[in-house]
Amino acid sequence: MAIINSKVKPFKAEAYHNGKFITVTDTDLQGKWSIFFFYPADFTFVCPTELGDMADLYPEFQKLGVEVYSVSTDTHFTHKAWHDASDTIKKIAYPMIGDPTGAITRGFDVMIEEEGLALRGTFVVNPEGEIKVAEIHDLGIGRDASELLRKVKAAQYVASHPGEVCPAKWKEGEATLAPSLDLVGKI
Repeated sequence: MAIINSKVKPFKAEAYHNGKFITVTDTDLQGKWSIFFFYPADFTFVCPTELGDMADLYPEFQKLGVEVYSVSTDTHFTHKAWHDASDTIKKIAYPMIGDPTGAITRGFDVMIEEEGLALRGTFVVNPEGEIKVAEIHDLGIGRDASELLRKVKAAQYVASHPGEVCPAKWKEGEATLAPSLDLVGKI
């Protein structure tokens, strides 16, 4: 089954956020844009580079009204320990969800069952709880938060401009397309 346009499955989890443990549920997503940023594990190699990159651009996502949730199958306690131990992870101001049962990870279909770890999965969720962007990487391939920021802007633009679509490499402020019979074969 394709995950695009599907609803986020109900969940409830503990997260480490701004020095506290908090509970995050699927109802927290209602009415705002969200990003779920799955990664294999705390205290690893590629993961801190990605999470640090996301932390650097987090203020830009916040300006767009987007909440970022990083998720691994570690516990929220492990997230705190990693936050306390790593200068890169100390920069994180977004919630770090612990998913030790793997329920959320399986709900987004990014669980590596044999290892109990998540693939590198990135999902952009609209205010109605529908997945609009899904990208899954193998463990050795890191992601780029600036490209994700571009995709969020495109998803928000399309959502607020019915009848328009964003072409390849579209950036905010550039021309969009209005699909019609007149464009067929002319692009």
